[in-house]
Amino acid sequence: MAKDLPPRAERRRLTHVDRSGRPRMVDVSEKPSTARRAIAEATVAVSDETMSMVIDGGGPKGDVLGVAELAGVMGGKRTSELIPLCHPLALTDLVVAVTPDRGGGVLRIRAEAATTGPTGVEMEALTAASVAALTIYDMVKGIERGVEIRSIHLVSKTGGKSGEWHRPVETGSAPAPRHRPGARSAGRIGGKRRGPIG
Repeated sequence: MAKDLPPRAERRRLTHVDRSGRPRMVDVSEKPSTARRAIAEATVAVSDETMSMVIDGGGPKGDVLGVAELAGVMGGKRTSELIPLCHPLALTDLVVAVTPDRGGGVLRIRAEAATTGPTGVEMEALTAASVAALTIYDMVKGIERGVEIRSIHLVSKTGGKSGEWHRPVETGSAPAPRHRPGARSAGRIGGKRRGPIG
């Protein structure tokens, strides 16, 4: 509600816009480099038939899960080219895992990004999750046009001046299952985590 907002003079300004309204990249040259990590998630709702096809790897375009994970990593690495005012970052880790959830009728995407630097990796994690979701849609749209991308959101971030932040758990909803990257709840791929992707 507008009445709950502080007076305009006390509100924080948008950091990507200067006082004259021009877009700008935030100057982080004075910020110390710290270890930073962010986790983002997305879900893609599919029919039972599409879910079975994805798990079996029998789609006309091949391995949906593997391609989506790789696409998410590639997309996360190019975040600064896609989001105009993001800083280019030297990522130290970027992992994307897509886990089928038959009971929920969704494919759960989890992206985790890390760096050591003066600014955070939230956008890299969110971009990775988003690109993975879009890739799933692209690979199954010939079978099911009604696929729905849902709930792309930041789960947590650590590091930097603002410290840790974790998304509050919604009351009355079960938390999404946490799987190690590379593990599949439906049994298609299991075992050890795959090696890093450069």
